[in-house]
Amino acid sequence: MIKTLEFQGDSLTREISSLADFLDSLVDQKEEILAQELSDPYRMVGNFSSLPTLEDSTKSTVVILSTTEDYEAAIDEIKFTNFLDSAFYHLVNKYGIIAQVYLNTSNQYSRVYPAYDAKNIMDPNIDVKKFNFFYEADLEHNPSKGPVWIPEPYVDPAGKGWILSLIHPVYDGDQLFGVLGIDITVDEIIQSFIDDFEGSFLILNKNGDIVAGSSSAIESLSMPPLKNHVYRETIQSDSFRISDFNLFNSKSREVRKMAKSFILEGNDHFLFEEEAYLEDAVCYPFEVLDWYMVKINPRVQ
Repeated sequence: MIKTLEFQGDSLTREISSLADFLDSLVDQKEEILAQELSDPYRMVGNFSSLPTLEDSTKSTVVILSTTEDYEAAIDEIKFTNFLDSAFYHLVNKYGIIAQVYLNTSNQYSRVYPAYDAKNIMDPNIDVKKFNFFYEADLEHNPSKGPVWIPEPYVDPAGKGWILSLIHPVYDGDQLFGVLGIDITVDEIIQSFIDDFEGSFLILNKNGDIVAGSSSAIESLSMPPLKNHVYRETIQSDSFRISDFNLFNSKSREVRKMAKSFILEGNDHFLFEEEAYLEDAVCYPFEVLDWYMVKINPRVQ
């Protein structure tokens, strides 16, 4: 399971590197592209496009944030990067696990595919450079200028489950032009593997949060009750709080001890002594992500 998931990650790393090469070519040719005086399919008025894009599957959502230092330069950036729409479209439709693809520039212009209702969702006053999906790719954090996995996954507020972000910087000479990103829904692919394997499995992040897991594993570790005994449904409920499903917050002292053994001490086996229904647990670390797969073995009665 770990190798298959990380193989998907390797494929997407190659994809974002290819996308970065394409954007790099657009940046290099920006003067020639702008000289063609191509029509702007977005017709920006203030922060937002004056044309509806939600019903057009070939269009992104484009925003110029109020924090831009040069609005006209941002307009030009939109124009010479419009070719990204086609690349974004094909990438999202190639991989079912991709939630969205995007570009954020140092000049505070944002392009996201698929399109979303930016006027009602996006705060136009934010500074994208203060978010980890931007600064983790800058020269200070990423001197190699290559692809970067954001180390912390998050739970998507729109109900898509756990999201991982893969980002890649693009430079204009020595200056950071912008950062490409791919947001990936990992909940579904992980859960499908867990359902296919016999036994009680958990996927944990480095903080001890349960990313995914079989109901038998989660319910055996003194965690809160699951909605319909399904963790995916629990994640998508309005009352979900990830801190409730952190092994370090388990009501069981021994489960907390297990989390410490695996995550903080680097052990790969834990023997239960006090839990009446649990025998032991085995931990398998991921190679690319700071995640762990844990198999919980019940005590034979």
